[in-house]
Amino acid sequence: MSVFLLIMQEAATTFEAIAERPEMHQQLVFETRRQIPGSVHYSIRRFVKPEDWMAEDTGMLKYHVVKNEPEKAHLELRFCISANMYCKEFETDCGHCKAHTSVNCNDKFDSINILSFVFTSTVLSQFAKPRKNSVELSDEILSFRHPSSFAKIIPLCNRMRLVLDGLLNHNYNDTLENIFVNAQTQMLLLYSMDCILGEKEIETVTCRFLSNEADKEKLLKARDILILQIGEPITIKELSRKVAMNECYLKKGFKEMFGATIFEFYQSQRMEHAKYLLYEKGLSVTEVSLMLGYSSISHFSTAFKKHTGLKPCELLFR
Repeated sequence: MSVFLLIMQEAATTFEAIAERPEMHQQLVFETRRQIPGSVHYSIRRFVKPEDWMAEDTGMLKYHVVKNEPEKAHLELRFCISANMYCKEFETDCGHCKAHTSVNCNDKFDSINILSFVFTSTVLSQFAKPRKNSVELSDEILSFRHPSSFAKIIPLCNRMRLVLDGLLNHNYNDTLENIFVNAQTQMLLLYSMDCILGEKEIETVTCRFLSNEADKEKLLKARDILILQIGEPITIKELSRKVAMNECYLKKGFKEMFGATIFEFYQSQRMEHAKYLLYEKGLSVTEVSLMLGYSSISHFSTAFKKHTGLKPCELLFR
């Protein structure tokens, strides 16, 4: 039995990060990471799949709290999935694959992907809603009031696989990639919480929109339009026309499918993108404000602080 397989059998229970193992360095063929203060931290690593690979695709949610050190609290989503076939000469493009003439190519390999998404308490606090009478488990976890750390296996339902596939195979670059990844990681968080809390059956259809493929496609198109027009605010009326759906149905279906209103989703993506532009691109507050379509810097600063707890200028000096 290969070292790789032994490692992954252990990973099924402990889900240790494979890339940290010295013997795995030669198997790593691709890696991307991103860490922005006040935003989700993520890494995607691709390995060559060994011939004797037997492990099933799996996911895990890890809730981590440290007594008397609330700043170290975080929630991590980890996934280990078999993925596409890639060319060993991945740094070059001979054109054969695009022409579909490389079916029997000997330079291809199957891959295993390890994905990690870390949500800090700052990121998750925006989703938690305090309740006066009782506290739902979801609010307890998202606000890090649950007293002890735990880890739970996440069953990979079809909708979660679609999100993971999108993260691994999208064609976005630079700023659009950041917007897309932020949107998809929030969907992973939603589906993961849905799974472990047992509030719904994984595949249960709770809304007529989700049982109609045509309407689902319209809602997905609406989400993509919001992402692509992150700097050009669009009205619900305009959006409904673009996707050919009644405004009322659009608002109700969007909330049911994505767990947030159209405005909440759009505003969240704008602020996540703003963090990226400020912290990674080093743009000024004025530049970011204009790029995101704000009429004034003060309006942008107010929205940014409401979403992140920080003023835009405070992120620049971190």
